[in-house]
Amino acid sequence: MNQLDAMRTFLRVAELGSFAAVANQLGTVRSVVTRQIAALEEHLGVKLMVRSTRSLTLTSAGTAYLEKCRAILDLVDEAEAELMEERVTPRGKLRVSLPLSYGLKRLAPLMLAFSQTYPEIQLAMDFTDRRINLIEEGVDLSVRITGRLEPGDIVRKLGTSRLLALASPDYLARRGRPRHPSDLMRHACIGYAPHGSGRPWVFVVEGRLESFPLAFRLQANNGDVLAEAAAQGMGITVQPDFIAADYLAAGRLETLLDAFAPPPLGIYAVLPSNRYMPHAVRLLIEFLSEKLGNDEAGS
Repeated sequence: MNQLDAMRTFLRVAELGSFAAVANQLGTVRSVVTRQIAALEEHLGVKLMVRSTRSLTLTSAGTAYLEKCRAILDLVDEAEAELMEERVTPRGKLRVSLPLSYGLKRLAPLMLAFSQTYPEIQLAMDFTDRRINLIEEGVDLSVRITGRLEPGDIVRKLGTSRLLALASPDYLARRGRPRHPSDLMRHACIGYAPHGSGRPWVFVVEGRLESFPLAFRLQANNGDVLAEAAAQGMGITVQPDFIAADYLAAGRLETLLDAFAPPPLGIYAVLPSNRYMPHAVRLLIEFLSEKLGNDEAGS
């Protein structure tokens, strides 16, 4: 038994909670994973996991051993990487999840430039606004734009994006310009609804965050559609600056309620765990941080 390999397999099983899922990731059969864990338990003389037909639970010894495995494997990965990085061209597979609108507008050109800079890295991009489980889906890094991080998220901040209240000149000529967020109750509002129901809009009123629940006449889970609806005079929407930019430049939309601007969104690189960061992932984070930081400084 190769103990380091067995420790890595144990770590994968503990993270995914399934022998079959690990076997699928490794391109092998479930019995190979099962035998490797059994051999590790026999070597250690303790039971690491309690298995049933529907679930897998770590024993107290397994929980303690898991943390030691993480620390040991991180040191091994770091030691190997430090020796190799100075003399080896960055290579390997890198799977990245990118938000749809921001990914296509801002990140896609940067990802192509990254791929040209590091041609030995096999880059796979998945454009989706769906919140994914990085470990279960084998994703090395996800870019997420949000104002609310989830507990336990492991992130590196890449930049920020401003939220803007927007309407077309035609709509404002017909319906008037709201002067305060409370005026929105008397307007047609167009809301972003990532999970089927729109969230209240949040503005800064007298230095405090205040939520404004609104009845949206139109909802969608894509900001480009909503910005276009607003540009066609259908109502007021709140969108990030990267979606609004072209519409503002063309004069099809105007900003509203600037004195009450919502808090900016953070643009984050989300990692699957706080374990050692692979060299290719670190290179991509540094590349994106530099490029997006420059964009932010110039905006």
